[in-house]
Amino acid sequence: MQNQDPAAANAEDLLINNTEEAQNEGTETAADATDENTAEISAEEKLQQENAALNDKYLRLFAEFDNYKRRTQKERIELLQTAGKDVIVSLLPVLDDFDRADKAMETAVDINSIREGLKLVHSKLKSILSQKGLKDIESINAVFDTDYHEAITKIPAPDEDMKGKVMDELEKGYTLNDKVIRFAKVVVGS
Repeated sequence: MQNQDPAAANAEDLLINNTEEAQNEGTETAADATDENTAEISAEEKLQQENAALNDKYLRLFAEFDNYKRRTQKERIELLQTAGKDVIVSLLPVLDDFDRADKAMETAVDINSIREGLKLVHSKLKSILSQKGLKDIESINAVFDTDYHEAITKIPAPDEDMKGKVMDELEKGYTLNDKVIRFAKVVVGS
């Protein structure tokens, strides 16, 4: 092989070099493919882990919200059941006073003492209710106002000043914390 043509030798060297380069490229391509598979697997695993974390977060948030709904519903039911408790408790002394007045009426000879006792119980009841925010609607001689009054009937006014004003009150009206809870039933002058 020593007598080979220099061009042939160059060609042979070139062929050997190309073969080595091709083998090196094949090795590099295989290594790159392995790295890409590893990168794809790790990216895929990373996405799966993120998906699992988000699902877990979603489930926990949903469970927390569900517990919140149950708790607030339970609190609302308890509030409705005991909403009037403080009013009822404050009215118990008035009920006791009425019981005492009822017993006193059975054996009473003097009606004036019974009348005084009932007036005291009535004023006590009104003061307790006013402490809770209940107020009377003043109607007599006031201008008729549909926000506070309900006209039952109209009667002729005795003079011009009484036209459009409340002449008589058949049933008292009340507000609770400045909101009408019962309209006053009135007779209006026309």
